[in-house]
Amino acid sequence: MPLKELFERDWQELESEGILFSSLEKLVAWGRSNSLWPATFGLACCAIEMMSATDGRNDLARFGSEVFRASPRQADVMIVAGRLSKKMAPIMRRVYDQMPDPKWVISMGACASSGGMFNNYAIVQNVDSVVPVDIFVPGCPPRPEALIFAVMQLQKKVRGEAFDQLGNQLPMVDAWTR
Repeated sequence: MPLKELFERDWQELESEGILFSSLEKLVAWGRSNSLWPATFGLACCAIEMMSATDGRNDLARFGSEVFRASPRQADVMIVAGRLSKKMAPIMRRVYDQMPDPKWVISMGACASSGGMFNNYAIVQNVDSVVPVDIFVPGCPPRPEALIFAVMQLQKKVRGEAFDQLGNQLPMVDAWTR
């Protein structure tokens, strides 16, 4: 098809033939949301459930998150799975700071989200006091399906398809800011 004819046709007619129209921001957000690479940060029993989310039965790879990275410089999602001790908190913050922007955090389990049953001097009562958390996964321990649902919610947040409690649409994540 000649270029002049392409510009003279209606965009709905072109979409019916398989030509898609979008902005570069939406294309980058779609690619970023479907290639979330988590950093391995399993701290307690929730880490077993995090690992089982990648097995053949649950298959986290369907959502582009099968590549668990041991290096924070190659990851863009930190899944904090389990209780965080005050001794481990500065190390977790250092790992978070070493991750490239944009980066996201999923707090997995009751212990990571609120301290769980460990209400004592040695356990951080909320991971959100150390690093900013985007998604909280409830449960003790949470099922692998709950982690997969959290990854799906994070994908919606990255693409700009997430809504708050009042039904207002949350803005799309900017390219290099949080």
